[in-house]
This record gives sequence, structure tokens and C-alpha cells, in this order.
Amino acid sequence: MKKIELSNGLRIVMEQIPTCRSVSFGIWVKTGSRNETPELNGITHFIEHMMFKGTERFDARAIAEQFDAIGGNVNAFTSKEYTCYYAKVLDEHLPIAVDVLSDMFFHSKLDSGELEKEKNVILEEISMYEDTPDDLVHDLMSISAYGDHPLAYPILGTKERLEAMDSAALRSYMNRHYTIENTVIALAGNIDDSVIELLERHFGKFQNRGENDVLSVPDFQDGLLFRKKKTEQNHICLSFPGSSMHDELQYAMVLLNNAIGGGMSSRLFQEIREKRGLAYSVYSYHSSHADSGMFTIYAGTAPKQTKEVLELTRNMMAELAEKGMSEEELAKGKEQLKGSLILSLESTGSRMNRLGKNELMLGRHYSLDDMISRIEKVSMQDMDKVLDRMFAVPFALAMVGSNDKALNGMRRDEFVALRTN
Repeated sequence: MKKIELSNGLRIVMEQIPTCRSVSFGIWVKTGSRNETPELNGITHFIEHMMFKGTERFDARAIAEQFDAIGGNVNAFTSKEYTCYYAKVLDEHLPIAVDVLSDMFFHSKLDSGELEKEKNVILEEISMYEDTPDDLVHDLMSISAYGDHPLAYPILGTKERLEAMDSAALRSYMNRHYTIENTVIALAGNIDDSVIELLERHFGKFQNRGENDVLSVPDFQDGLLFRKKKTEQNHICLSFPGSSMHDELQYAMVLLNNAIGGGMSSRLFQEIREKRGLAYSVYSYHSSHADSGMFTIYAGTAPKQTKEVLELTRNMMAELAEKGMSEEELAKGKEQLKGSLILSLESTGSRMNRLGKNELMLGRHYSLDDMISRIEKVSMQDMDKVLDRMFAVPFALAMVGSNDKALNGMRRDEFVALRTN
């Protein structure tokens, strides 16, 4: 891995992989739905869409044709804390990708006519999301756990807020957040130092500077939200406090997630799906943010089975609160995590993502050997610390489904008492 700065101070992180013929190239910007105000909720995602709607040199169709003509891929995504515009192309076509993406980044027209059309596209995206209860429940979960904190804002925004946005609002937001301090360029693939001159030519004149937002740390709340919807299944989420990106216990949190619901041999999957056949989709995941984190369990099951699924989940988490993890689970989890980590680094895209996110959010990079060493060092004491944090407060709960009868009588402070006894 190599890190440099262009003449204007813009950070570049790159990794040379001479054994492949592709290059993944990404522009990372440290702004997401967390940086928005209630009035501007959804604007970061809206800007991401509008970047593909035309510049002075390329209209929307020409942007697509530039990449189709070279067999490359171009896309973007918005998260709660960052936005990324990226392309994957053959090494010989990297100059085309850099040219087009930089033109989109600096010279998107944000045309009012295109803006109204794309606004309707996003409204359809929101409607599609609302019609997908196994997606919707996770947004409700964020609100249940974080209340009115910006981390709870939906990335897509709301229909009412989007309809009020215009080109001036988008450009003003970009001027504030699309700054040198907030931007990182990441590359991985068959590249050499000649790429520096290419990037200097396209990004060296970038001069927009600013200050990073001062973010407030969210308080984890024990909320309960139910959205009545005519569905074949009830979709349920339970959430607990997790670890931030900077937390030394983050690897312990990942290992705990693997044991609870991160794979086919996990407790949840084996107990609820394999042994009893009560759900097709049941899993857990951990979301790390700059200063906080959230561990979430999800299950989708028929209304008549919801009470049993919740009871089984309760029993499993109660056992975890009382007895903790086993040495066998920790050892197995370490091997699983090391394997998935190594496999994830076999594509230029995943390496570029790791470089960009680490530089943008952490400002540091660990080698593969460093990461494996950190995984190996996780101890049973670390696992106990993570469990102490998870069960320090009552959990949050969200459900989308036909009725909420199964939620009645659930004690969300039960695990706190079990852990402290």
C-alpha cells in the first residue's frame, strides 16, 4: 500500500497488484445521511444520483456509453457516513475512467430538468423500499435505537423532503461537504507510479476546502417500533450497543457476531432454521460508525411462529448473557474470520474499498498480517467486555408485519439483570 498527497493536499491511497489486468478506482467523500439536517434528509443520496445525469462534456447517456465501450463498470453508493463513486476497468482504460469520473465529480450540471426526473426515480426507489418489509424493518430499527439522532435518518430520505429540494440546495451542500479534507482517492490493481501524474492532472486543481462536521455521539435507546403492513411474514429486528470503527474491541465484536448469527453454523441459524425450520432468513450483523456501533439480529417468520422465534432468540441471548461464549466458539470464529478476510482481498474492488474506507474514516491502514495478528489476540476477556457492553442497557426492537401480538410482554431489560447478577 502506498499513500501520497497531490500538490493541493488531496490524499491518494493505492495498492499495486501486478498479477491482475484490472484496476478499481474510487472517489470517497466523507459525507452521508448522518451529516444532513432534518430538512435536507436524503440530499447526499440525491447528489450521488445527479452525478450521473450529465456534465458539460458528457450527458447521462454518454457517461454510460463511455464505460460500456470499454467493458468497464461504473457505479456509486451512499451510506450513513460516506459516499463513494467508483469504476472497475482494464488497466489500459484507467485514463478514461479517471477522466469521466473526475468530470462528473467537478462539473456535474445538476440541471433542473434532469433533477425533477431523477427526483421521481428516487421517489420510486423509496416506494420500492416501503414495499420491501425485510429492508424497511432495518430503517425502523435505526430509529428505535437512535431516536431523532442523524444516524437514524434514512439514507434515501423522505418524499416530503425530496420534493422540496432544488439544484441550488444540492450545490450548496456539495460546496460545504465535497472538500479536499473530506475526499480520498483510492486505487487497486495493475498500476504503477505513472498514475500519480494522471491524478494530478485531473484532481490537482481541486481547491474547495472546509472544516469537518462536529458530530454528536448517539445515545442508545431501548425503543420499540411496529409498522402494520399486510405481509406473509413478520419481520423482526433486535438491536444492542456495538463497537465503533476505532474501538479496540471491534474484532471481538465481529467474532461474537459470527457465533450468534453470522454464518450457517451460528447459534441462530442452527436453532431457528436448521433444527426447527421456523425461518428461511435469520441472521445477525454488526454496524460500526465513527463513534458508535450497533449489533442487530434479524428474522422473518410467519405470524403464527413469531412468538416461538422471539422466545428462542430470547433464550439464546439469555444463555449468552449468563454464560458468555465458549472457547471452542472463539477458536472456530477466529479461523472463520481469517478465512473470510483473506478471500475478501482477492478482488481489486474489495481492496480499493478497504483502502478508501480506512483512509477516510480511520486515517490508518493495517496489513493483512497485522489484521490476522489482531484477530489472534482476541481473548475470552475481550469477549466478556463486549458482552458487558451489549447487555448494559435494554435492547431496542422493531417489527414490520400484520400484528404485534408477539411483542406483548417482552422484557427488554431482562438481559441486563442476567448479566449483572
